Amino acid sequence: VSDLRSSALPGSLDVSRSMFDLRSPPHRSMKRYDSVSSVPSSTSSRKDSQGSNRSLDTITLSGDERDFGRLNVKLCYVSSVEQIWITVLHCKDLCWPSSCGENPRICVKGILTLPKPVHFKSSAKEGSSDIEFMETFVFAIKLQSLQAVRLVFKIQTQTPRKKTIGECSLALQELSSQESSHWLDISPPSK
Repeated sequence: VSDLRSSALPGSLDVSRSMFDLRSPPHRSMKRYDSVSSVPSSTSSRKDSQGSNRSLDTITLSGDERDFGRLNVKLCYVSSVEQIWITVLHCKDLCWPSSCGENPRICVKGILTLPKPVHFKSSAKEGSSDIEFMETFVFAIKLQSLQAVRLVFKIQTQTPRKKTIGECSLALQELSSQESSHWLDISPPSK
């Protein structure tokens, strides 16, 4: 009995060592894929949660997981004149469906979700992965009204046809006179 215990012990140590190895920083083996090519080139396989082998080539990113880019905006509330200042700075790592063409004209539409929604729209720019807008919109609205609403941004193509290709939003509870900068992850448009 004692022989069996001693022979089992090294095996269990090996398991715990390999478990520990899994926790070591994975940065060396991780690869980042850009948002255009979401399928890795390797054909290695791994076991999924049910235990069956599945090729990594079959794992493509669905619309919810794919990176659609980010939108940078700045917000400020000037209480002395009861105005919200919204600056649409730029879209980074933006991608759009191939059905929209190579370089569609792209704009950002904003909506303050008040009982009577307030809409605004940036000028349309030529589509690229990084688009600078640098446009400020000013609205006279009481702070109490704004703190219960969201600011929704819709990224839209203007050509070849008008289409929402992504959206993001931001709650306005913490609006203040101190200008704040926000990077918002763009997600697929809601159905």
